[in-house]
Amino acid sequence: MSQLAAKISNGRRIRCVSYCIFWLMPMLVLFALPVVAENSNLDSATVEKEMVYDPYRGVDEDGRIPMIDKAALVARPERWRYIPEGRLKPGGFFERFLVSSFLFPIFFANSTVGTGLGVALTDIDFRAQRRREFIGVFLSYTTKGQQSYVLRWRRWLKHLEVPTGGVLQDERSFVGVSGGYRKTLTRRFFGIGPSTKESQETSYTDQIAFLNLGVSKSLEGSFEDVVIELGVRGEHHWLGQGEAGGAGQTSSEFPELFAEADPYGLGWLGGGIRWDTRDSQRNPYRGTVLGARVDAALLQNDWNLGEIYRLFGDKLIPVPGLFHDGGGVDEEHPPTDTIAIHVESQLSTGDLPFFARPTLGGNRALRGYIAGRWRDDAAWEAATEYRVWVFPRGFTVWRHLRIERLGLALFYEVGNVAENGLKLFQERMRQSYGVSGRFTMERQAIFRADFGFSEDGLNFSVGFGLPF
Repeated sequence: MSQLAAKISNGRRIRCVSYCIFWLMPMLVLFALPVVAENSNLDSATVEKEMVYDPYRGVDEDGRIPMIDKAALVARPERWRYIPEGRLKPGGFFERFLVSSFLFPIFFANSTVGTGLGVALTDIDFRAQRRREFIGVFLSYTTKGQQSYVLRWRRWLKHLEVPTGGVLQDERSFVGVSGGYRKTLTRRFFGIGPSTKESQETSYTDQIAFLNLGVSKSLEGSFEDVVIELGVRGEHHWLGQGEAGGAGQTSSEFPELFAEADPYGLGWLGGGIRWDTRDSQRNPYRGTVLGARVDAALLQNDWNLGEIYRLFGDKLIPVPGLFHDGGGVDEEHPPTDTIAIHVESQLSTGDLPFFARPTLGGNRALRGYIAGRWRDDAAWEAATEYRVWVFPRGFTVWRHLRIERLGLALFYEVGNVAENGLKLFQERMRQSYGVSGRFTMERQAIFRADFGFSEDGLNFSVGFGLPF
């Protein structure tokens, strides 16, 4: 009886602490708002009253943005993005529609998950803060019960007004919150280790409720190339029978791993540091990044403890344009073709459920394989991309909605997983290669569709942002 009472008491403590994390995080963000506003130097309401909106103020009709003298305003101009006044339309959500607020309907049909409907609502000038805040709401539901309800919010900490119009923004410093609920019917699992077979594919349903709070901040003065990240995350998973056609059931093929992970709660505390000289965080053309990150699952079922350690590095090299002349030296965001190189390794220690261990495959690493294809306690990956802009000036879709430019990337990736770091390079190396279509609304907003090939065949994936 005493052992049973202790287990119940431990379970209650876990739930109590988890609930505290979930409900205190939004309060911490609200507390941070007065602090992060200190970099604003002009009241947005005053700006709206003094300026008549001109969609081409600071922007040429072909989408080219003339360069301004950022050095007169900030010490490290290469660290700041210039947003012209033409992209800062005042007013509410509907008044700014297709300039800084967007609503996209979602429709898809699949024999596995059914017919899906949804909406993506994004406002990159939330609360009319001169592009200082972003909010996104993403909702979808299918006829077979797959669903997703997610909210994301971000506020930039370094944000300056340009006297002649527009704003400057440092991409490296921000505070953000995200949370929601997802039910995914087709999570794949092939087992643990570097030698699993495609024929071992199983499927499970993953319901997850989650909440994140994160802060990123670049240091000052001589250490401005150094960026610190801190974050906490709470998540709870409920697993069930998978719906992937032709796949076995994880619950019956890997009963012990499945039972240990259903249901499962995790409370993460993470932090990272990186030396970063890239000219952009979202769409870089040149520079180097070297970094490390640790995420510790301090709150888990049965008081388990586990950690994931990550080392990574990128190198961006600008090359002569293949379909364009590279723009001019007087342009804020000239089209630039790039060779990008990425290396990364991950190592997990302690006790973690199978779905939380390092993995390769999907839309970020080894894109020729399906998400979750390779999984173990250690993983490494190296990748290179040749990124080319085919249409460097883009076109207007409708009214103020404009595609800034269209391009593609050729990629090649290698990597593998192993039971520990010492065995990573003793196992057979996996390869993938392919082509990726790219388009941007502006430099910070890049979308892609990847067609990756591997020994398992073709894998198609889509994503927002670059893979590295």
